[in-house]
Amino acid sequence: MFRMKILVFALFIWLACSSARATVSYDDKSFIINGKRRILVSGSIHYPRSTPEMWPDLIQKAKDGGLDVIQTYVFWNGHEPSPGKYNFEGRFDLVKFIKVVQNAGLYVHLRIGPYVCAEWNFGGLPVWLKYVPGMEFRTDNGPFKAAMQSFTQKIVGLMKSEKLFEPQGGPIIMSQIENEYGPVEWEIGAPGKAYTAWAAKMAVGLNTGVPWIMCKQETAPDPMIDTCNGFYCEGFRPNKPYKPKMWTEAWTGWYTQFGGPAPHRPAEDLAFAVARFVQNNGSYFNYYMYHGGTNFGRNAAGLFVATSYDYDAPIDEYGLVNEPKWGHLRDLHKAIKQCELALASSYPTVTWPGKNQEVHVFRSKSGVCAAFLSNYDPTYSTKLTFQNVQYDLPPWSISILPDCKTEVYNTARITSKSSEAKMVGVGGGLSWESYNEQTPSADDSDTLAMAGLWEQVNVTRDSSDYLWYLTDVNIASNEGFLKTGDWPSLTVMSAGHALHVFINGVLSGSVYGSLDNPKLTYSGNVKLGVGVNKISLLSVAVGLANVGVHYEKWNTGILGPITLKGLNEGARDLTKQRWSYKTGLKGESYKLDTVAGISSVEWVEGSLLAQKQPLTWYKTTFNAPEGNDPVGIDMMSMSKGEVWINGQSIGRHWPAYIARGTCGDCNYAGTFTEKKCQRNCNQPSQRWYHIPRSWLKPSGNVLVVFEEFGGDPTKISLVKRTA
Repeated sequence: MFRMKILVFALFIWLACSSARATVSYDDKSFIINGKRRILVSGSIHYPRSTPEMWPDLIQKAKDGGLDVIQTYVFWNGHEPSPGKYNFEGRFDLVKFIKVVQNAGLYVHLRIGPYVCAEWNFGGLPVWLKYVPGMEFRTDNGPFKAAMQSFTQKIVGLMKSEKLFEPQGGPIIMSQIENEYGPVEWEIGAPGKAYTAWAAKMAVGLNTGVPWIMCKQETAPDPMIDTCNGFYCEGFRPNKPYKPKMWTEAWTGWYTQFGGPAPHRPAEDLAFAVARFVQNNGSYFNYYMYHGGTNFGRNAAGLFVATSYDYDAPIDEYGLVNEPKWGHLRDLHKAIKQCELALASSYPTVTWPGKNQEVHVFRSKSGVCAAFLSNYDPTYSTKLTFQNVQYDLPPWSISILPDCKTEVYNTARITSKSSEAKMVGVGGGLSWESYNEQTPSADDSDTLAMAGLWEQVNVTRDSSDYLWYLTDVNIASNEGFLKTGDWPSLTVMSAGHALHVFINGVLSGSVYGSLDNPKLTYSGNVKLGVGVNKISLLSVAVGLANVGVHYEKWNTGILGPITLKGLNEGARDLTKQRWSYKTGLKGESYKLDTVAGISSVEWVEGSLLAQKQPLTWYKTTFNAPEGNDPVGIDMMSMSKGEVWINGQSIGRHWPAYIARGTCGDCNYAGTFTEKKCQRNCNQPSQRWYHIPRSWLKPSGNVLVVFEEFGGDPTKISLVKRTA
């Protein structure tokens, strides 16, 4: 008995000390912050997808929209571009971003990962990691766990040193380790389970003083909180009854892929999904994305992901509120907050008064009452009687009654203004100069010769989108096609993602893949002459895979076979002959994308300006448009490449890739998927590209465009985005 009393006393002392130190806790009903139960409204804003100058305005608009929490991933490849060399500057100034959130009076959910998916290049993992000896990603692998732990400790240590965790007086109230690992664990079995257990133990051992979560991870071990991601999560249940019900990604729309239409999720359906989650005991929901932003540069966007990451979010890519979605959700949050006391302290009584009707009533011990009235019919309105009062509910909608009497909100009735942002041309025409990229050949001094075909990233280490595969083909004078004119057929098979075929310096043809099928095959007749013919194949990567079991093992580039048919000998296999390799473009080596580098070559203009020619660099200067409206550039007249402003890359451009899909009428009611309510079919997947205002000077701004296929730069124009 005495020993039992000692144990009880020790437990009491431990709990007392813990409660004094740990100011963020939870139970099955809600999070408890500094003793107050909260239903938390959160939104994702990824700091590298905007600029530091945009952060205060974005955060303020999030706060005005009713958010309590800003959620962000941490992007390993941006923070550690080479082993042990860290970057926390500019768009990757994580500490500054979190302090902006703190200054606005909001909390932070820090998703350290460090695998993030996020439609981000290589899922956020640095490419150099792949080449560490013995490396396998995201499994019970020593080299991976060592690197992951080192980076996680780096981030946690940085946060602690800046006193950013909530128990230190900071805004970070929760953190995440790993990301959407459940499906991977299920597929790989025992190594996955061991890795999950290790990751959880490692994270908890960092002693942050705030809860840790694992999203889409049903096997998350205590004290990890498992959470839901998806378009709907009302039916989700955490794996233990004492954990809160969390929705870490309520998808506000979807990402745009090159070759795909623009996604759109109606505000009515998104509000319906959130209200349905909350009425089913949801205590935390996060909009993914609340501001999507832009995939600047070439190390942001994942495989075939467009430069715009707008996501049809409540705040658009350019930082303007997306109405009516922003306002409709703001009003939803107001209604939920009016119910917070009842929601966070009681379970609902659920009744079903009629077909497709459902009523959730919450009553706190103090007598506070809140009700959610639901109509699940996607076609018909309904009259629902509750406490002897009749309420009219549109199809697929939920009404919120914070006092169990007065309807203050219905998910299908939009009262906020509706406006569509427009792109408005500004300024006159731009005066362009051009420089033509030279096609290399196998015997150039700056090439690397090797037997056979090599995987692209293995050669480039993702230092460039471009890798030249170079070889020679000898043609004898007695070849029959020289007399008949029936040119030989060249077939090149590639793992992706795009390919340009040059024969003796002349473009013979181009081909490209898609997100669904990155692999491609070029097949075409080629003009060859007697003697040595130069075969120059330019393989182009369009981002690296960001999701999939062991996606680090997926291939990019030309792996063959490569065959030449129509010769006297029949078919000649070029696959295993000697190939030379050259990483990147000549213009990249000259640093034509930088302000200092553009003077390293001779540019031409006027009548000599290259138009509709492949592999061409263009440059011009312009003055910043007047006013404060967000700025963009209309690239409709171009095909594919990359764009730089004053040495900063605004990302890949590819207006020649026309969106294929099913677009048409959009009814908010009924279950939403990413294929529903698509827009802009048969138009470029992305026509306009965001230029951050902070990257511009009042005058003398240098705009550089690299064009792969061929385009007309004289029709490029600056635009303002206006609401």
